[in-house]
Amino acid sequence: MIGEDGLYTNLALLLSDQCEHTLKIAVFQGTDDVIIRNHQEFKGSLLTQLEDGYSFLEKNIAVKSSIEGLRRNDVRDYPLAAVREALLNAIIHRDYSFTGSTLIKIYDDRIEFVSLGGLISGLSIDAVIMGVSQSRNSNLSNVFHILKLADNHGTGIKRIRDLYKDCPKQAVFESAAGAFRTTIFNLNFKGNIEKIDYFQQNAELEIVMKFAMNKKVITRREVEKILSVGSTKAYGLLTEMCHKGMLTVKKAGNKTRYFPTIVEE
Repeated sequence: MIGEDGLYTNLALLLSDQCEHTLKIAVFQGTDDVIIRNHQEFKGSLLTQLEDGYSFLEKNIAVKSSIEGLRRNDVRDYPLAAVREALLNAIIHRDYSFTGSTLIKIYDDRIEFVSLGGLISGLSIDAVIMGVSQSRNSNLSNVFHILKLADNHGTGIKRIRDLYKDCPKQAVFESAAGAFRTTIFNLNFKGNIEKIDYFQQNAELEIVMKFAMNKKVITRREVEKILSVGSTKAYGLLTEMCHKGMLTVKKAGNKTRYFPTIVEE
């Protein structure tokens, strides 16, 4: 990484401890920029910034645990693979003719990765999302590829999109003059969880209603079986459907049955 004139190249400078560019990460309280909980600036080689920055991010990504039967289910706030790809993209593809820092902002509901430079002239955001690869820093990209830190095939954004394809809020990629921003969302954030629960519950209600309409009647045990849920969850769904006027409950001794409101017994 020494040029023909015997001087170190810009690439050598970026990979050295004398690198003039930095990575700044801030953790905010809530979903805006008003209160900063924690912040840190990472200096030195871009490789060091990558390693230290990822370690900081990992420590600030919580894990939500829930108990299902005898098993504990742990779900991280963010897929670590998406965090890794967004961080790599921000470092590898930024424009180092700008002196500003690469910025990462962690909010309660999302993480934003902002790199300087925007897209290369002639390249659209739609093309990037399609997987078109045109690196601004090809030599730097090759170094990361040789070190097996990046694949060098333009699949980073596609990989992030794939990790969020089944989530209510998709990853967002934005380009402006001089800047590019990747936003990934917290899978455990209360607002997002409410949306997940809403869609899931409505799908369950639809399944139960379809079964009841076909059979003209349904029981709690049948709900447990078709949804693979416990008695408490099944009873809760049936009770809600009764409150919504979807079902009518009728009891005869120890037997409780539920009928579609538009179907007579």
